[in-house]
Amino acid sequence: MDNSLLQVLTVPTAPYPDQRPGTSGLRKKVHVFQSRRNYLHNFIQSIFSSIDLRDRQGSTVVVGGDGRFFNRTAIEVIVQMAAANGVGRMIIGHHGTMSTPAISCVIRKYKAIGGIILTASHNPGGPDGDFGIKFNTANGGPAKEAVTNKIFQISRTIEEFAICPGLHVDLTTLGKQMFDLENKFKPFTVEIVDSVESYANLLRNIFDFAALKDLLSGEEHIKIRIDAMHGVVGLYVRRILCEELGCPVTSAINCVPLEDFGGQHPDPNLTYAADLVDSMRDGQYDFGVAFDGDGDRNMILGKRGFFVPPPDSVAVIADNIFCIPYFQHTGVRGFARSMPTSAALDRVAKATKIELYETPTGWKFFGNLMDAGRLSLCGEESFGTGGDHIREKDGLWAVLAWLSILATRKQSVEDILKDHWLKYGRNYFTRYDYENVDIDAACEMMEDLEIMIVDKSFVKQRFAVEDKIYQVEKADNFEYTDPVDSTISRNQGLRIIFSDGSRIIYRLSGTGCDVATVRIYIDSYEKEQILKDAQVMLAPLATIALKISQLHHRTGRSGPSVIT
Repeated sequence: MDNSLLQVLTVPTAPYPDQRPGTSGLRKKVHVFQSRRNYLHNFIQSIFSSIDLRDRQGSTVVVGGDGRFFNRTAIEVIVQMAAANGVGRMIIGHHGTMSTPAISCVIRKYKAIGGIILTASHNPGGPDGDFGIKFNTANGGPAKEAVTNKIFQISRTIEEFAICPGLHVDLTTLGKQMFDLENKFKPFTVEIVDSVESYANLLRNIFDFAALKDLLSGEEHIKIRIDAMHGVVGLYVRRILCEELGCPVTSAINCVPLEDFGGQHPDPNLTYAADLVDSMRDGQYDFGVAFDGDGDRNMILGKRGFFVPPPDSVAVIADNIFCIPYFQHTGVRGFARSMPTSAALDRVAKATKIELYETPTGWKFFGNLMDAGRLSLCGEESFGTGGDHIREKDGLWAVLAWLSILATRKQSVEDILKDHWLKYGRNYFTRYDYENVDIDAACEMMEDLEIMIVDKSFVKQRFAVEDKIYQVEKADNFEYTDPVDSTISRNQGLRIIFSDGSRIIYRLSGTGCDVATVRIYIDSYEKEQILKDAQVMLAPLATIALKISQLHHRTGRSGPSVIT
């Protein structure tokens, strides 16, 4: 045998029962991947085995991550296993890092069969933190449930995996690396690419960069503050916002990606991005933004920390969508929001006579509508907004959309949002997160709650708090039939809808690793009283939500971990 050929091995293994991918892939504590024999290998083999061998042979696969701890270790294993499983080419971000939106872009650009994204999004990183693996398919979006179910079923019965242990890739050098494997006619190619350029070029074709540069660095420029929270998006902030659009480097903080995100929680909300909120209070900056670990989420702030709720953010972009040149050329096919997101977007859709879709949580549902040519703009209440340029939510795209609106309207963030509320009324919205709840207690509470609300006697019940009375009009466990392929997604969240349109929604988050996060969403519309404090306006409904669920008693928690 030619000693220069790299050997491919088939290694026996035993399955694990807990490798079911959630909405955002497989997420576990780092120590699970490190301490359980072949835990990583089993899941990666299950991904490759879910792809038909004929499609896999000679195919292209993209790999990148948010730079968190264990990222590089995982990439080496993935490359070795890809080669052994017949993949012809791997495209990897420089140093193994690439934002989730950029990976979606690169999958589509290179017509890859899919991509493996190494991120736990807004969850903490480091040796004691979380690690995640998500598989995106050829459209650049998260795998559909049929695919993730297949991966899970394979993981439950796996007996062996294929690997080329002698294959070692240099992630630090841009360009192609070629490897000859035994029993392979063609070399296996690894291409290390600039993590930013393909994505930056896509954005140049969507937005008016000249107008944005004038807004950020012209004679009458605005001052902005950017917090990348030590996630991978720091690379994109520096290259695109600072170097290309002229934002001062000093306005961008925490832009060096760190394996533990500086010991912080890379979640762009008012709790975890407190440093940004504090820096905005004195009025020095006109516009503020924070991003999460992998760059797909964003939080928008105006002068003095004026907060833009995510459901309002997507509604404002929808109402001003032709400030973005891309949509002047493509037109607008449809709007969509996740079910827990407030109905602010619905009001814009109704006024503009554009189709509105209400989907379960998860970007894959939006992607299906986009692939069918039915959707242009969508958003989730969890700080995710995006367009049909890729198949992931996109934090930097959302920021450039807002800046395009500011450049066109020449108003402040606060004035734009208040004008929007005057025009459409305001959907007051809040979300209470009860993190790290005992998973058994959380599941039992949700089961009992569902039994209660789906009972016919629950409809028409009245709840009184202070001088407000709310009557139940509808209650169910949300079910979605995809208008494209008629697939049905059940058990997507418990809904209580009142006669005035107010809603209370309960969900268990699928992104926790060992414990559950219980989420309560509250949405209430006001036509006249648009400038009140959201928590004050929603307090009666919050009281009802806690009374119905008995959440504090059932979980032993006295209050939420995070309020947004």
